Amino acid sequence: MSRVTADELTDLVRRAFQRQGVNADMAQDAASMLVTTEMMGIRTHGLAKVGPYVERLRDGGVDPEADPIVTAPAPALRQVDGRNGLGPAVALRGVRAAVEAARAAGMGASFCRGSSHLGALAPQLLEAAEAGCAALFVTNSAPMIAPPGGHRPVIGNTPLGIAVPDPATARHVILDMALSMVARSKVRQAAARGEAIPDTWATDAEGRPTTDAAAAMQGLMQAIGGAKGAHLSLCLDLLAGGLSGAAMLSEVPNANLDTGAVANVGHMFVVIDVARLMPSDAVSRRVEDARAMLRAGAAEAADPSPRLPGARAMAELADARANGVAVEATVLESLHELADG
Repeated sequence: MSRVTADELTDLVRRAFQRQGVNADMAQDAASMLVTTEMMGIRTHGLAKVGPYVERLRDGGVDPEADPIVTAPAPALRQVDGRNGLGPAVALRGVRAAVEAARAAGMGASFCRGSSHLGALAPQLLEAAEAGCAALFVTNSAPMIAPPGGHRPVIGNTPLGIAVPDPATARHVILDMALSMVARSKVRQAAARGEAIPDTWATDAEGRPTTDAAAAMQGLMQAIGGAKGAHLSLCLDLLAGGLSGAAMLSEVPNANLDTGAVANVGHMFVVIDVARLMPSDAVSRRVEDARAMLRAGAAEAADPSPRLPGARAMAELADARANGVAVEATVLESLHELADG
């Protein structure tokens, strides 16, 4: 492992995207989001996504020349047409547009269509929290969950994110979760390493729970909470995909299998300017009170002790900002290859 500064990594990733014809602003924004994801310890959706995104740029699944368009159909509402651009950059424009609307109206929402896979929601949530906003974010995905009573994938894992800012300490509350038992990328990584997975994560092609990650990649993911999780994922997709005018449910192609497919992913970003509700120090006191309540309810010698969502990611981010980002030599070599040839 080597320690590399965030600026160095961001420059490498930006150049990798610009080498495929992506304009400087889009390349910089996408790079920033992926590097921040890595800094938050979410390595399945950080630098590991640079290679697959480059493949999609090369193969036509993502348009390197895309320049998203933002419109304002109402004072607190924004629409973003990503024009099939890099998902992390399209999403960042959506988040910033929603924050802009919230500054004017107290609450703001943006609906994005014509996007692609955005990586993790966590860095986008961080963007909102650092702007002093609470947030509720949703993105849809390729289908990998069967509806209750069904046996074919129709519903995505529809990642859901929530942020509550902590202005005093910057230890923001950040929840980023898929509605499948785990993100499919974890199953993919286990299959690549030949490792077993818990039988609650996925089924094989015949619909049977399996511990074989390779077999799971041919089957379906299992939703959290069974039918409740599947229906929640479905309804969130109706918001993020349906209301944005993007693809939804089984219309979303699997870009991992077809790198030339235009995904037309949809996102929904809702933000609240918390300063309209209470002073920033009062918001931080409420968050600290929540931490204290969790500590008070901890079992004796609990390991790990109860913590607010995102505590570990924020600690990893602080460490990476102070000491550089820990990156494996093979990953760094791959980034140099993508950036410089």
